[in-house]
Amino acid sequence: MTSYAYKNGRSGVIPLYHQILYSVNMVTYRTSMQIVRDLLMVTEESGVSGINVTSLLTKANLSHSRLSKFIDNLTGAGLINKIEYDGKNAFVITPKGKQYLESYKNFQSLADSFGLDL
Repeated sequence: MTSYAYKNGRSGVIPLYHQILYSVNMVTYRTSMQIVRDLLMVTEESGVSGINVTSLLTKANLSHSRLSKFIDNLTGAGLINKIEYDGKNAFVITPKGKQYLESYKNFQSLADSFGLDL
């Protein structure tokens, strides 16, 4: 069983069945860094032909408004490029984006070795 503290300073124990119910219903949100990693990985997997907005939305599991903000940041930082053809947009990862992704993976591996979550 897990111990916890009440707001009033008392302490107590959470029974196992409450721990299970709590952990099953708990939602895990991604950090901005994790979303950037996901976007870069999906873009890298698409290859030199790039990935369109709809596929990027689906594979990265983001709303259009959130994706737009991240795309602006990633293109501004030079991590991805926007390619326009036939009135449609596609995105490709840049060498700088690949370098960022590799550094992120190395840092994630280091954090994992210490038992830390990014």
